Amino acid sequence: MKIELEQNFLANYNRNSDAVYFTPGRINLIGEHIDYNGGLVMPCAITLGTWVAIASNNDGKFRFKSLNFEAQVDVESNKIHDKNGSLWANYPIGIINEFLKDGKEINGFDFLFFGNIPIGSGLSSSASIEIATAFALNDYLNLGYDKLELIKIAKKVENDFIGLNSGIMDQFAVAIGEKDKAIVLDCETLRYKMVDFNLGKYSLAIINTNKPRELADSKYNERVAECQEALRLLNEEITLHNLCELNAEKFALHSHLIHDETILNRATHVVKENDRVHLAAKALNNGNLEEFGRLMYASHKSLKELYEVSGDELDAVVDFCLTYDHVIGARMTGAGFGGCAIALLEKGYEEDFAKHLTAYYVGKIGYPAAIYISEIGDGPKRL
Repeated sequence: MKIELEQNFLANYNRNSDAVYFTPGRINLIGEHIDYNGGLVMPCAITLGTWVAIASNNDGKFRFKSLNFEAQVDVESNKIHDKNGSLWANYPIGIINEFLKDGKEINGFDFLFFGNIPIGSGLSSSASIEIATAFALNDYLNLGYDKLELIKIAKKVENDFIGLNSGIMDQFAVAIGEKDKAIVLDCETLRYKMVDFNLGKYSLAIINTNKPRELADSKYNERVAECQEALRLLNEEITLHNLCELNAEKFALHSHLIHDETILNRATHVVKENDRVHLAAKALNNGNLEEFGRLMYASHKSLKELYEVSGDELDAVVDFCLTYDHVIGARMTGAGFGGCAIALLEKGYEEDFAKHLTAYYVGKIGYPAAIYISEIGDGPKRL
């Protein structure tokens, strides 16, 4: 891919690139919709991701081109603080804007991106682009940021520039990921530990429902507000900074404060999902993938029934997995409302799984899903 991107850079900009970088996408293994509630999540980097070739220029312009889109976006240096009509370019524009606001001198650059993360699938193509841009410029210009600082900058872009009230998990996972490791991240303190994720006789199947979803236009921000309301009500009796300070037992003692069934369901999911991450980490440490798989199914059930962020497409995938003897666990991953599900699939059954899932899914939904087999990969690097 590096050579192909360098050749396309020359064709697009009539000069050679100076450097090429890769940043992965991510999946969340378990712990969904609790990153913005201060809880534990368990993401990992995957081998799908974003490549970017860069070269500085003396034109006072930032030029953005992607092999995934037709239009090139050109922005004058004094206009880099403005959003652009081309949505994907706002992610690198936002990163550069934050660097400039922080006093860094960046006079002009040409960028060429390529990503093989299905867009709108819930595998964090946006965080991958953000970290790809931030890591590349930080490395190339020796700006002096450490990875945690880059993560916080990328999250600020997502929240303030793009306008999505997401937590920090996506940026953290793509920046910190390591091969064959899951990350147990405390989203409140940003303390984390790496857990060996030995798949053994299983593969990690990623099933894209092919139902796109735009988070900023979805129910995502509504869920954030509902959790904030639950926290407000609980704070009438106890003092909490976030919902995940409670485990299920303690939550049961105070849940009477929440009279609205919807708000209660949201909070119940958050608290119990946070508990499931603790149990999942224990299962991995014990090498008990069957228990990990059971927790995946329980997570999906909660996301479907209590948090209501699944849908017919994601449910169809998980329903099929429940009937397929060579899958030990499956769940939606990401924010939901479409996007992807993941499954622990016994090796050697990839083709059979794809064949039978496709037939079932088309029968239920009317069009096929896309199925990928991925490894757990490394974080960003210069190629």
